[in-house]
Amino acid sequence: MSDKTAIAKEISRRRTFAIISHPDAGKTTLTEKFLLYGGAINLAGSVKGKKTARHAVSDWMEIEKERGISVTSSVLQFEYDGCCVNLLDTPGHQDFSEDTYRTLMAADSAVMVIDASKGVEAQTIKLFKVCVMRHIPIFTFINKMDREALDPFELMDNIESILGISTCPVNWPIGCGREFKGVYDRASESIMSFEAAMNGQKEVAEHRIPVDDSGAAESLIGSAFYEQLLEDRELLDGAGQEMDLSMVAKGELSPVFFGSALTNFGVATFLEHFLQMAPKPAPRHSDEGDIEPEEEPFSAFVFKIQANMNKAHRDRIAFMRVCSGRFDAGKEVYHVQGGKKLRLSQPQQLMAQDRKVIDEAYAGDIIGVFDPGLFSIGDTFTTPGRSFRYDGIPTFAPEHFARVRQVDTMKRKQFLKGITQIAQEGAIQIFQEFNTGMEEIIVGVVGVLQFDVLLYRLENEYNVEVKLTQLPYEYIRWIENPEEVPAASIQGTSDMKRVKDLKDRPLLLFENEWSIGMTLDRNKGLRLAEFSQN
Repeated sequence: MSDKTAIAKEISRRRTFAIISHPDAGKTTLTEKFLLYGGAINLAGSVKGKKTARHAVSDWMEIEKERGISVTSSVLQFEYDGCCVNLLDTPGHQDFSEDTYRTLMAADSAVMVIDASKGVEAQTIKLFKVCVMRHIPIFTFINKMDREALDPFELMDNIESILGISTCPVNWPIGCGREFKGVYDRASESIMSFEAAMNGQKEVAEHRIPVDDSGAAESLIGSAFYEQLLEDRELLDGAGQEMDLSMVAKGELSPVFFGSALTNFGVATFLEHFLQMAPKPAPRHSDEGDIEPEEEPFSAFVFKIQANMNKAHRDRIAFMRVCSGRFDAGKEVYHVQGGKKLRLSQPQQLMAQDRKVIDEAYAGDIIGVFDPGLFSIGDTFTTPGRSFRYDGIPTFAPEHFARVRQVDTMKRKQFLKGITQIAQEGAIQIFQEFNTGMEEIIVGVVGVLQFDVLLYRLENEYNVEVKLTQLPYEYIRWIENPEEVPAASIQGTSDMKRVKDLKDRPLLLFENEWSIGMTLDRNKGLRLAEFSQN
């Protein structure tokens, strides 16, 4: 087997997906069960409940463990059924949607987790729209069938009407809550019943019988549930959308699965179907056109930077999505934005905060490398001799602003280091007063909970106590053509403020939306942008 053929074979084994949901839909529990089935962990920890219970593997920040929410994306890799699976776990809370957006840029598909008792919720809509923008396949896992749930037809209609995507059930629930008997598998035309697996174990006692064996079926699930199933099946087969993998690939049709992450039922079935349907690594767009995964020797881009993941190391990790070829540890790569050849030190694959040093990785894999402070989100790495750039990752416009000052003036150095590092991760955005430099720092965030995380991290990771003073601004605009219309000469409104970002680009802050239009009217030729391209 040639080296190129071997690389192509490894790439074809990769499945890289992000898992998204509204908070409390059971995403973290489902993530842990995936790891359990993949052999990455031996016992699933309880996300909530007793204080003695282990925290979720994917929640590694102390603040996440204290609050029981995910505030940062985690990267988890495991083997299952001949596939190498890269799972990107994302925050469910809308205040951290920007981190989720960046993570989705590194994924080839998405798994959308929906609470069976609630249907599509607000945050699901926001994250779904990001998936649609990228035209990536979306797989739906309707969770918590072990509790009282909405009618499954109502759930399907809910997804289609709110999200505007067609659905095709791969399996169908039989009952719910205490009467959750199992699911009907449409492909094999068989009924799967189960006995719940609890206490973190993965074994589920399953019984599978053909749906046409009426005697055995009625004995297993009861005559009332059997009659209902036959009616549902007739309706699904007659009026439902047929499975069309070409539509799935374009993000126009979502395969739907029903199950319970808590009791493990439906998790293995979902994984098996998902790995068959989900795409292998796809071509990525660059300024030279699409880059094929098997053709280019090596290329990658940075989608996330995280400092202080391990208190013992006090380092910064840049998370890269390998887009083409094979990464070999120790070999030189070319940092396109920096214009330099370098070796990526300490390449590792991660299980949340746990690390494993690696020798190689392939297109589709997510690797973490030591960042000496040179890398930025959106940076491209290639084989020396190549210098194309992958499309940048847009920065969300902050919606909340505050002035930040350290309490102890003697800790200015730690304060600047901490707030700059956290900003470079993309967790916050920091701005300077237009003519004063770093004396006055304004922080912008997408959601107010990010302020709490900032305060917590500055105190716990950098030993700096700060005070936040909320500011009235709600709108931000980057000046697209500062050479033609200098920021200092702009005729603005009384509620407008001039600031600069970390890259010295001029911006305008406004309290009122109407002020934006008035400023544009007063300054002919001025162009303002809602987003900044990294």
